[in-house]
Amino acid sequence: RIINAVRQAGTQNPLLLLDEIDKLGADHRGDPSSALLEVLDSEQNATFRDHFIEMPFDLSRTFFVLTANTLSTIPRPLLDRVEVIELPSYTDEEKVQIAKRHLLSKQRTRHGLTAQQVQVTDSALQAMVTGYTKESGVRGLERKIADLCRKAAKHLVEGNEKRIRITEKNLKTWLGAPRYQGADAVLEDTIGLVNGLAWTSVGGELLQAEAIAMPGSGKVEMTGNLGKVMQESVRAAW
Repeated sequence: RIINAVRQAGTQNPLLLLDEIDKLGADHRGDPSSALLEVLDSEQNATFRDHFIEMPFDLSRTFFVLTANTLSTIPRPLLDRVEVIELPSYTDEEKVQIAKRHLLSKQRTRHGLTAQQVQVTDSALQAMVTGYTKESGVRGLERKIADLCRKAAKHLVEGNEKRIRITEKNLKTWLGAPRYQGADAVLEDTIGLVNGLAWTSVGGELLQAEAIAMPGSGKVEMTGNLGKVMQESVRAAW
């Protein structure tokens, strides 16, 4: 595929994009990550030998760009051969603006609707971002907007209404109950309750560790695969 991509580009110094390399999987046919070690190593790929054409080929002038959602599943030797550039996830305000300027008009056009027929307020978009999606990108948000457009189109075709305005107050009737509840910090001191912070791929999370007194020997037993930070929270709560 790599030699074929160079042939399609028609030049010896093309840009090759390898998408989602964190999904690489080894099986009985071999390990693709091992093959990529030679391909991406600038010291070796000048004499890269393809197993199909059985001839050495110079890949030293090829510029490779690799994408991944997580680094944890990428083999360490492969990671050492690339320069890692991390892109942060969108903020909630950025998601609202992307939905307002691009996604909403795109889905309205796809469902044969106009801006006069279906209106979605900024507060409704904000509620969709925080209460109905939990992601670093906007794919889930676009699917929710598509759900709204489909239901709105059905209402308009049935002749129930001529114009539909979706706000934060009536969003629940269109999309159902919110799937995610925002965790709020407990402002007042509570006995046995400790606020902890967790990092996820879609942003920060607030975790609350709570201790409850029960009859026993007084020994604290931690079960499960708790990290050091969570163990500290348990000890602090106790």
